[in-house]
Amino acid sequence: ENDDDDDDNTNTKKHVIDYFASSQNNASIMSVRPTVLDVGCGFGGLTMALSPALPDQTILGLEIRAKVTEYVRLRIVAQRKENPTQFRNCSVMRTNAMKYLPNFFAKGSLTKIFFCFPDPHFKKKNWPRRIVSERLLTEYCYLLQPDTGRLYCITDVKDLHDWHVSKCDNHPLLEELTPKEMEDDPCVHLMKTETEEGKKVKREGKFGHVMYYKVYRRRGVVDGSGEVSGVGVENFFEEGQFGVEAIKK
Repeated sequence: ENDDDDDDNTNTKKHVIDYFASSQNNASIMSVRPTVLDVGCGFGGLTMALSPALPDQTILGLEIRAKVTEYVRLRIVAQRKENPTQFRNCSVMRTNAMKYLPNFFAKGSLTKIFFCFPDPHFKKKNWPRRIVSERLLTEYCYLLQPDTGRLYCITDVKDLHDWHVSKCDNHPLLEELTPKEMEDDPCVHLMKTETEEGKKVKREGKFGHVMYYKVYRRRGVVDGSGEVSGVGVENFFEEGQFGVEAIKK
């Protein structure tokens, strides 16, 4: 018999490693998890504005540019020093949200996701690079809490707004909020007034001074089956695409 089998440091058959035990047993770690995402947070205007507006939530700004991410981090640190009791519930992380969101966040763990003034990618060949698409919306819905989770989109480009509305309206897991519900949501006002791009639209108006926005609610389970009624493969793929075949009942 191999002597290594008796070595407590290497015998994983005898001493099984549970990689999740430490985090599951550590209440302090489990209690601090992001619940609000500001995707493409830029210089952190909305991320920081949401901190006092949502004191019971944990806000995380996501930015792909390293230097901009560091700027936001230092900005948050400076505000914490100046206001010791504030901005403790917000932070920033550098990542590519189009690739890695499911690696960081659990199913149904988010209450809000913001997409403020994303890159329009005007050329048709670049449309697949837009942050809102059928595939990505499905990921976002996976992360949002059913019934209560909200997805926010705002832009000053009318064509991009129409794209957002088309994709979100056709997604079976999203339901548009009424104008009254959007008006009563304080986050809508913040994303129009606190983002650097929003201020730039009011100041310069490269594509006009109008901001187009929509807010959608993540649909919840409608029956005891654990599924949303009317949602199937046909909602996402056409017959023949990726080998999808229609089943006659």
